[in-house]
Amino acid sequence: MTIATSTELICFLVLGAVVVLGSLGVVLLGNIVYSAFLLGGVFMAVAGLYLLLNASFVAAAQVLVYVGAVNVLILFAIMLVNKREDLKPIEGLPIRRLLSGGVCAGLFVLFFRVVITTPWAVPGPAAIGVGATERIGEHLFTDYLLPFELASVLLLMAMIGAIVLARRDVLETDVGTGDAVNQGLIEKARTPLLVDKSTP
Repeated sequence: MTIATSTELICFLVLGAVVVLGSLGVVLLGNIVYSAFLLGGVFMAVAGLYLLLNASFVAAAQVLVYVGAVNVLILFAIMLVNKREDLKPIEGLPIRRLLSGGVCAGLFVLFFRVVITTPWAVPGPAAIGVGATERIGEHLFTDYLLPFELASVLLLMAMIGAIVLARRDVLETDVGTGDAVNQGLIEKARTPLLVDKSTP
């Protein structure tokens, strides 16, 4: 085993561990902000896996689209909504955990069986090189155009929903007086916090 092969294997194991542990953190952590940051780390590790596969354009698109757009959109929606509510007890939580654990275990067994029984071609096909960008663009705007547009509409709907929820929280009551507020009261000029007391 050469130094290049050993380095590639070590990088793959490290990135794979980051993806697995980060994904578990995204699902299991109670703080949604930490989960969003861990999701960004998972996206970065996936981009590193793409680099190991000599797919530099896909890795750059992964960083730009998922880390720079989707993850930032998730964080922005979380900060915008900012609902400070106590978590209510969920009815039938053990049964739900058992069912979801069973589904996850079944998917894991299925994927493991696919990995074991599939005759993988080693080494893989030769890299396309410069023509990879052209091929990706061709498939993106022909074969996968509908899923691409549906994902865009889904993100837009999530953003609009976050804005509606945030505005609904603001327009209910005034925190200081408890009175019902409207847009005119919100936009009304308030007394500045920094007042120069030296002037009469």
